[in-house]
Amino acid sequence: MLMNALIPRPRIIYSALAGLAVVFFVACASAAPVEPTGPPTVPPAAESTSGLTTILATKELGVGTQRVAFLLTSPKALITIPEVRVTSHHASSVAGSGESRVAAFHPWPYGVRGSYVTEMTFDRPGKWRLDIEVERENKPVVASVTLDVSDGGHVPQIGAMPPLSENKTLRTSASIKKVTTDYSPDPDLYQLTVAEAVASGLPTVVVFASPAFCTSPTCGPQTDTVSELRESYKGRANFIHVEIYDNPDEIQGDLSKAQISQPLADWGISLIPDWFNESWTFVLRGDGRIAQRFEGFATFDELKAALEPLLLPG
Repeated sequence: MLMNALIPRPRIIYSALAGLAVVFFVACASAAPVEPTGPPTVPPAAESTSGLTTILATKELGVGTQRVAFLLTSPKALITIPEVRVTSHHASSVAGSGESRVAAFHPWPYGVRGSYVTEMTFDRPGKWRLDIEVERENKPVVASVTLDVSDGGHVPQIGAMPPLSENKTLRTSASIKKVTTDYSPDPDLYQLTVAEAVASGLPTVVVFASPAFCTSPTCGPQTDTVSELRESYKGRANFIHVEIYDNPDEIQGDLSKAQISQPLADWGISLIPDWFNESWTFVLRGDGRIAQRFEGFATFDELKAALEPLLLPG
């Protein structure tokens, strides 16, 4: 099934596929997940007939404050209004309790896609529900999505020191085709290992992605965005793309030949369900610790806001 779903992604086809993306989003989300029948039970949604579907982009959630991103669709189109309100409920909470935040819409490049992003605090593990209030035709409607929040998670958390991986570089590989599946790669993203970047004392942006196999509704041109950020901060930070697959030159569209790169296992990303469809981007401080992490696509503005406070003056 995975083999049939993954198709090489030339950068130039994003705009052409934008119209098809909406249909794909709605079709992917039409089958509701099966909920457990025993207690505890999350309070019922404020409105179950809104006609909206929520596609969660951040699934690796743990206790604490973190970024939450999601897409909203109606039966006809993506929802792209500037802001929506998000209220959280834990399974043990009474209806109407929980944190309430505003989520802003972030448009993506190469088409009409975009996601809503906010920060939410989960003070305990377990099942949570997000109620997302949207103004439609001058009245509020609510879409809901259920989350699983863990005590820790597989991927290094904000504030942690990540593995000092010895990822492939152009200095250790015969050609760039052995380093990335990107059809138009930026060579500057393949100059340093994570270990070397941390040793430099500069902030570092590390993106784990497979540009040629970006097919899920929440997957966007993350490597391109990191390359654009690199152009804006030359010499002030390190920028690294780590390819998901260890043998990109041998795959040629057939993932039965694929071997997982070691850094993906080091960072715990390969332990997450559906990891092959998403990108992960980490912004590291000068001492190497994680300042921010992004599951799924993060826009240029999101990455810029995470990086700029870490830069030295000038």
